[in-house]
Amino acid sequence: QVQLVESGGGLVQTGGSLRLSCAASGFTFSNYVMSWYRQAPGKERELVAGINSIGGRGNYADSVKGRFTISRDNAKNTVYLQMNSLKPEDTAVYFCNAYRTLNRRNYWGQGTQVTVSS
Repeated sequence: QVQLVESGGGLVQTGGSLRLSCAASGFTFSNYVMSWYRQAPGKERELVAGINSIGGRGNYADSVKGRFTISRDNAKNTVYLQMNSLKPEDTAVYFCNAYRTLNRRNYWGQGTQVTVSS
């Protein structure tokens, strides 16, 4: 059974930091591109950051470049999102996503709430 379980969300003040984690199981994690998306109330889900199957620098939405860092540990089947210098506009539910281009399999986690107070 495929599972993506996010954790690490919460309430933080402007300028603060949070580290999100997404633990994966039920599929071969190292074969998948891993991404973080977010969805704010009344808005569409948007891509925040992604990282390829072997790791590396990742790619980022313009709105989070220089503040957020995505990383993965294939030995632990976990992807992370380090979020620094948080702003109220970062408030959203953050979702973990796994995607394999070879067969277009696409998995989602249930999401974790991040709230940044001003």
